[in-house]
Amino acid sequence: MTAAEKPILLDVNGLTVSFATDRGMVKAVRDVSFSVREGEILSIVGESGSGKSVTLLSLLGLHDRKTTHVNGMVSFRGRGILDLNPGELRRIRGREIGLISQDPMTALNPVYTIGWQIAEQIRAHEALSARAAKKRAVELLGEVGLSNPQEAVDRYPHQLSGGMRQRAVIAMALSCNPALLVADEPTTALDVTVQAQVLDLLLRLRKDFGSAIILITHDMGVVSEVADRVAVMYAGRIVERGETEAMFASPLHPYSWGLMGSIPPLTGPRLARLKSIPGMPPTPDRIGEGCGFAPRCAFARPACLERPPLRKIETQAALCVLEEPERSMLRRTVLSPEEFA
Repeated sequence: MTAAEKPILLDVNGLTVSFATDRGMVKAVRDVSFSVREGEILSIVGESGSGKSVTLLSLLGLHDRKTTHVNGMVSFRGRGILDLNPGELRRIRGREIGLISQDPMTALNPVYTIGWQIAEQIRAHEALSARAAKKRAVELLGEVGLSNPQEAVDRYPHQLSGGMRQRAVIAMALSCNPALLVADEPTTALDVTVQAQVLDLLLRLRKDFGSAIILITHDMGVVSEVADRVAVMYAGRIVERGETEAMFASPLHPYSWGLMGSIPPLTGPRLARLKSIPGMPPTPDRIGEGCGFAPRCAFARPACLERPPLRKIETQAALCVLEEPERSMLRRTVLSPEEFA
């Protein structure tokens, strides 16, 4: 069975997340739609403040219901989850959907051993004794690559390195064999060697456990290594989505061009200065109905002030007014400027 033939595990349609502020409701996520199939890795990429983490935390119900309004439709295994009460969501979180937090030091409780914390999650969802749950915790720590898990299980978070803590958080997320893992920038603040080990671990766990993974990141190198499909997010919207190979071969949206143009080249002369996208991302209260990237886009035009149309090309789609052949020519000026020198 090909990836495209596998059943849809998570289906998100028209997700909008608004926060109550002194100036009224402010939309942080706007009309976001995507799906994740069984065993697939979807990467959501974008710079800080684009709405990536807010999107995923809202799906899991990890938001303040008094100050946050979430609208749209979210289906997990064919069941709508946005309207579930907190108790019903707790039964899904951990058991069917696992979360790998961005900062393992704050995700782990400093006054309990990592073994106790993993065992606690197991016992919250399964009828196991404390001894059986601890034994399972040792097995999980071994599966995620911690050396001497029999000793590691009794250590406190501060006694572990950053990479070891991240592995412990991954072990906790896997403790109930969830169908979906949500990894929120799992390689942030780790050195390059440990980053590679964590990414290899995620790929191995996908293979061994069959879990689908939503990987949130701003690192395009990570995306190219592990993702099956990519969703590029900017100013609360998914501005482009598609299969990874096609996205890297011919990205459609100018923001995607900027992200890829900022990657240091592996061949050719060394650049004196890396490319960057001019300007700063807008704050949520300053985004209109038009394209949020227009103020920073070198190819913006009056039509960008209106809601951008969804352009589709084979397995890709982008919210942009540009059409072929103009799009391809402009893309080359950004990604292959030597052709126009």
